[in-house]
Parts: sequence; C-alpha cells; structure tokens
Amino acid sequence: MTENQTSEKQTATTATTEKHAAKQPPAADRVYAHVKQGVLERRYEGGTLLTEGELGEAVGVSRTPVREALLRLEVEGLIRLYPKKGALVLPVSAQEIADVVETRQLVEEHSVRKSVPASPQLIARLEELLEQQRTQAAAGDLAGAAMTDRCFHAEIVRSGGNEILSRLYDQLRDRQLRMGVAVMHAHPDRITKTLAEHQEILEALRSGDARAAVDIVHRHVSWFSNLARGEVR
Repeated sequence: MTENQTSEKQTATTATTEKHAAKQPPAADRVYAHVKQGVLERRYEGGTLLTEGELGEAVGVSRTPVREALLRLEVEGLIRLYPKKGALVLPVSAQEIADVVETRQLVEEHSVRKSVPASPQLIARLEELLEQQRTQAAAGDLAGAAMTDRCFHAEIVRSGGNEILSRLYDQLRDRQLRMGVAVMHAHPDRITKTLAEHQEILEALRSGDARAAVDIVHRHVSWFSNLARGEVR
C-alpha cells in the first residue's frame, strides 16, 4: 500500500468515526433514556439506589451528564436524588395509582363514547394492536405488551377528537407503562384477561354499542385500583 493510499484510508476511517459520533445523541440524553427505560421496564425497581459512577460506566460517559440526566428524571417524579449517595428509584405509590385510574376513567370513558360510530381506520388499527399484543404476550415480552396496551387505549382517546384531552392523556404515558409492567409481573394471568377485554372493547366499537363500550372500559380500567392496596415496586 502506498503512502497516499494509507493516508486516504486513515482519512476515510476518521471521517466514518466522526460521522458515527455525530449521530450519537448528547451524553445526558443517552443516560436519561437508559435510566428511564430501566425504570419503566422494571430493570431498576422501586427502592433501587443508582450511583453516578455505575450509570456513567453503563452508558460510557462521565459523571457530569449523569447528574444532568438524573435531575431531569427527578423533576418527572421517577427518582429522588440524595447528595453524595445517588438516586433512589421511587416506588409507584398507592395514591399515584388511584390518581391515574381516576384520570383514565374520566378521559377514556368520555373518549370511547365519542368514538361511536367508530371509523374503519380506528377498527383496523385496534385490530392490528390487539394482534401485536397477543404476539408479545405469547413471547413473554411484558414491556412490549404494556407499551402496546397503552397504544390501544391512546388510539381510542385520539379518535374522540379532543386534542386537549389527548395531550392530557399523553402526560400519563410513563406512569401507565410502569404500572402496566408492574401488573404483568405481579399478576401474570392478567394478560389473558386484558386481551379478552380489549377484544370486547373492539367488538362494542365495531357494533356501535356506545353504552357497552363505556361499561367495558370502566371495568377494564377500574381493575388497576387493585394495585392501590399497597405500593408497587
């Protein structure tokens, strides 16, 4: 290999490395995403103490972006910072569960009522999500099934046509996901019931029975109140 060829190869390698680095999100964003996903998927359960050093090593960054990410997560109510000790992952409290259930009932029952008569697009999308959730449940993908569960209900809320309610519902996203995964871990048999109730909601929407749709949604969401009997980690 000539000197020019070597130089060109090194230049190309450097350019590729720089291009790859340029595509990387900022360090703080990577830590934020890592910790948040870990909390939502219960890899970091309530009561777990996270240290800056461990997180920095896991993500491959210094402690400064770790601190920035943890501050953001504390504002969102997922962790509590303790100076010189680390960050404590907060358990899901009974009050939080009760608040989420009450808000979901108000928003979802109103939205499903307004969704009748359901559009062919909504029916098709709900059928797709239900099949996806069945596949995830069969594969033991609890985090994925919880995400799809949330998407199923969000589609109905959006179909109600109230953008303000849709934005309000979106603010519950992380809490719903965390609670959903907690339910599936604590009650592995619940996923079968969830799939059956989603099918019932779909059939009520398909037949244009608004009253039945509201009743099923109320029963489906109310079940989560069982979690409020004690804190869910």
